[in-house]
Amino acid sequence: MLLVLDVGNTNTVLGVFEPKPDGQAAGHYGRLIAHWRVSTTKTQTVDEYGVLFRNLFAMNGLKVGSVQGTVISSVVPPLDSTLRDMCERYFQIKPLFIEPGVKTGMPVHYDNPAEVGADRIVNSVAAVSPKGEYLGGVITPGIGISADALFERTARLPRVDIRKPPRVLATNTVNSLQSGLYYGYLGLIDGILERLMAELGSDVKVVATGGLASLMGGGSKYIREVDDLLTLDGLRIIYERNLTNLRRRNDHGQSGATAADPPVTAAATPKRS
Repeated sequence: MLLVLDVGNTNTVLGVFEPKPDGQAAGHYGRLIAHWRVSTTKTQTVDEYGVLFRNLFAMNGLKVGSVQGTVISSVVPPLDSTLRDMCERYFQIKPLFIEPGVKTGMPVHYDNPAEVGADRIVNSVAAVSPKGEYLGGVITPGIGISADALFERTARLPRVDIRKPPRVLATNTVNSLQSGLYYGYLGLIDGILERLMAELGSDVKVVATGGLASLMGGGSKYIREVDDLLTLDGLRIIYERNLTNLRRRNDHGQSGATAADPPVTAAATPKRS
């Protein structure tokens, strides 16, 4: 089995892929058989993460010893060493981190390709341009970060769940906050997408992924597909593209990165943060 981890600022998403049937390419994986979303906690120790992951496996009847590979995309550098040690201690595997030097199979049209975040690289292999290129991107505060800033700076406003309110014009404080957060961020998404489509042409497939993809995708004028697990599939693809170098690394007991081959995403990715 292949264990994939997408470590975000708010949540960490884990997935397990089963090997392809006998007779197909060795080291390649097929169906996603389990996935979980847990809180990203910077203060958790190696053992706390290890116990958490083992318990998740046990709940689904999966054996930790059946994991043959691990790949991690992280935008939380302080956790990288913790997760690396956890994989080595509890799964007896050196994880592959998505970082500069990892083979992606795609050129990056970015002024400095090293600046492209790991999560964007991973999404890029599952949602690409017709030529398989990373054309560029847009970075904006997530709806979760926006909500946190609002609640932290306004003492009398209550913290509310982020959800679509009954109507835009609200008649109470909770629904007013939800209306502003939901429709405000939806306007941001559609406004950016409208301008991107004007630059790229109308024949653009827009895919939403991330923790709030279903919520925002349902109200967007331009999002045509929601794939909550797009990132996990991208992690699987990148792992498979690095198999040769991983085997060479393991044969020689090395831990360095693989041959460089920069990453693309045409995906809209609304996340909690």
